[in-house]
Amino acid sequence: MKILITAGPTREFLDPVRFLSNRSTGKMGFAVATAAAEAGHSVTLVAGPVQLDTPNGVCRLDVVSALEMLDTVQRELPAYDALVMTAAVADWRPKRTAAEKLKKRDMSAVLELEPNPDILKTLLPQKGDRIFVGFAAETGDPLAEASRKLAAKGLDLMVANDVSRPDAGFEVDTNLVTLLMPDNSPVPLPLLNKLEVGRIIVDWLERKKGRTDKA
Repeated sequence: MKILITAGPTREFLDPVRFLSNRSTGKMGFAVATAAAEAGHSVTLVAGPVQLDTPNGVCRLDVVSALEMLDTVQRELPAYDALVMTAAVADWRPKRTAAEKLKKRDMSAVLELEPNPDILKTLLPQKGDRIFVGFAAETGDPLAEASRKLAAKGLDLMVANDVSRPDAGFEVDTNLVTLLMPDNSPVPLPLLNKLEVGRIIVDWLERKKGRTDKA
């Protein structure tokens, strides 16, 4: 298979020094890319600003902002069988970006924002017979919101995880996820190393692709 994967955060700059972002380190997306390359697939990784080495056998494309990530994925997608969107894309960006550092005395206490595009939703018209996988990083009970996103974005698989746990989600090597599919009951996984989670997702992709090819 040819698998396109996104990973990490995006940065939405207010000026050359300040930006909006989140706690994503990219570890989950890099783990999926590692697992896919290990399994012999052709993998391209679209990475936001992270401090991680490129997995062996993986083509890496670096981006910074949500708009850059959207442009890159949109350009690359036609050549791929599957898109795995693990990136934690910033929902909002500053309405205006200053070319030079803003002085504190000149700044307003109110920051005007505008929404970033939902990348998966934007790409839905291009889906065709491609497999789309999304990630929902939530707090509390992640399943309700993950189920809503699964349907709203037309996904084949949504991976939900509770990022409020200290041993799962951001900035750690383990994750506790539940797999949600349109026509199946949720499949909760035990606490696993992120590479193990990545291997399970790749195995699911292979089985899904096999079923699609036979249909």
